[in-house]
Amino acid sequence: MASKGREGEHPSVTLFRQYLRIRTVQPEPDYGAAVAFLEERARQLGLGCQKVEVAPGRVVTVLTWPGTNPKLSSLLLNSHTDVVPVFKEHWSHDPFEAFKDADGYIYARGAQDMKCVSIQYLEAVRRLKAEGHRFPRTIHMTFVPDEEIGGHQGMELFVQRPEFKALRAGFALDEGLANPTDAFTVFYSERSPWWVRVTSTGKPGHGSRFIEDTAAEKLNKVVSSILAFREKERQRLQSNPHLKLGAVTSVNLTQLEGGVAYNVVPATMSAGFDFRVAPDVDLKAFEQQLRSWCQAAGQGVTFEFAQKWMEPRITSTDDADPWWAAFSGVCKDMNLTLEPEIFPAATDSRYLRAVGVPALGFSPMNRTPVLLHDHDERLQEAVFLRGIDIYARLLPALASVPALPSDG
Repeated sequence: MASKGREGEHPSVTLFRQYLRIRTVQPEPDYGAAVAFLEERARQLGLGCQKVEVAPGRVVTVLTWPGTNPKLSSLLLNSHTDVVPVFKEHWSHDPFEAFKDADGYIYARGAQDMKCVSIQYLEAVRRLKAEGHRFPRTIHMTFVPDEEIGGHQGMELFVQRPEFKALRAGFALDEGLANPTDAFTVFYSERSPWWVRVTSTGKPGHGSRFIEDTAAEKLNKVVSSILAFREKERQRLQSNPHLKLGAVTSVNLTQLEGGVAYNVVPATMSAGFDFRVAPDVDLKAFEQQLRSWCQAAGQGVTFEFAQKWMEPRITSTDDADPWWAAFSGVCKDMNLTLEPEIFPAATDSRYLRAVGVPALGFSPMNRTPVLLHDHDERLQEAVFLRGIDIYARLLPALASVPALPSDG
């Protein structure tokens, strides 16, 4: 057994809390401290360590445990090092102290999203190495920056680089979500984020008159069309107990802009929308739908994209698929109930899937409320430690998947 750390604390928990104290909080994450921490882990575990600077100050750290058969594609364990901002006054404890209460709950930004998973990977590898195991497939752990702001200076750039291609990833694990029930959620696809700005132009004039064809009037028509669509999707989700959030398309009106004074009818107004498009939607047809909503509102109504993901991919959850069979087989052996779902938001998995690497989103936290990005984000230490046990079973199975046609 590993020796107990301070106050009889499990050393894996001590390490987790140490990592949580590194302030990798957006918009100015201390990435230097995170990379130094990871380099030290590599040194202690006897793993290869490569640093790939994908943009100025944006480093992807890759820790590598070589397999016995270099011909095979590798297993990629991905996690991001950054965390979202905090509203400190709403927290019971300092969000960067990693305070642990009497019930073993560790309070910290990143406790669920997703510093727990980073440490679980490392500690599972530590345990397997200490037991003298070797596996046919190489295991790479990638620690990436900027996921919380879209991954544009992180995974999106990394997957295009020769260093990524050299990893020869055959399959990846990345983040999922907690599950308040006994079950564990696993994500095999994601919705496509579309951020859309609708701009309406019309006749200006004095606020006392009934002016025809105003920007506001036409914008209101588009907003009404889109919110009617939203309500239809909401009803579809509510009326079917088998549907989960990720299976329908959501939209929210998130920005409204325009106007100069109370008594001036403005010549232009705009609205911003956050669409999350379900993976089974025909994206070209959906864009045409957007166009027709704008056209129906009248002349001078246009839309543009701030973000438009066009590469939805679905990772197989078919029992005949060797990766899924290995993953779900371990869960079956451990009596873990899996709930396969479509991820409702976006993670770096989308970049991996888009370059042809099948990926599952999995954060082994059951009986745990979903608190990512929330005040008092926390994780129970027993749940955290159980996660290490789960990865210590998953990694051998995944890294021993026999040679596949795609390995050639």
